[in-house]
Amino acid sequence: MDTVLTERRGAVLLVRLNRPDKLNSFNEAMHADLAAALGTVEDDPTIRAVVLTGTGRAFSSGQDLSDRVRAEGDPPPDLGDTLGRLYNPLVRRLRSLPAPTIAAINGVAAGAGLNIALACDIAVAGRSAVFLEPFANLGLVPDAGGTFTLPRAIGAMRARAMAMLAEKVDAETAERWGMVYRLFDDDTLVDDAVALAERLARLPTDGLVATRRAFEAGATNTLDAQLDVERDAQRAAGLHPDYAEGVAAFVGKRRPAFIGRGPASSSEGKSDE
Repeated sequence: MDTVLTERRGAVLLVRLNRPDKLNSFNEAMHADLAAALGTVEDDPTIRAVVLTGTGRAFSSGQDLSDRVRAEGDPPPDLGDTLGRLYNPLVRRLRSLPAPTIAAINGVAAGAGLNIALACDIAVAGRSAVFLEPFANLGLVPDAGGTFTLPRAIGAMRARAMAMLAEKVDAETAERWGMVYRLFDDDTLVDDAVALAERLARLPTDGLVATRRAFEAGATNTLDAQLDVERDAQRAAGLHPDYAEGVAAFVGKRRPAFIGRGPASSSEGKSDE
């Protein structure tokens, strides 16, 4: 995979977007390579956390607009087709992976690149990172889930202003607004993100994924409905061997040895698209 590089670090899979000369902008090849990398996560239960980052000066600048250039007289591109075939399946896949994900945002995160980072469970960033929703400059609407994830991260007013004004947001502001969980020094960003992922990898993976699902349901549920979601999720979690191990370790004053991903996890995580 030329446009996406993967590296195992114990139970963590480090995934790097790798078109540095194009600021890791997405083309069809990178979509295919990233889908293959995520397929590895779905198929391998020993992968218990994922870090997604970029090579070079950017996390990702979004869609490669050179793919949009058409000869005179050609029909305009169907952007809905691009979303339906590529970006929407990618976001859905990230949100259904059977392992938690961390976006380590280095440099520029713009457009779909930013919104893909926001689709991860946790986002951290280097201190020189820059965040931008540039769609308004092209007469377009934020996509790749941005109209869902951004206002939930920073609030509706800030999200609308960021999208409509297409203004850059620096890393300190992004942290203050809640767009990212934590800032790290640029030169230690990946290692610090992997260290966070290693913490996640030592925890009950199925429980973390169930937590993600519960929060997702809570974004649209009433309180009454969400109480039922928590009840059902907790019932299933209590039957998992990791709960018994956690209790035994607590009582025995020892470090727990969690299974992580149960037998059904890899099949549950696979996207139909």
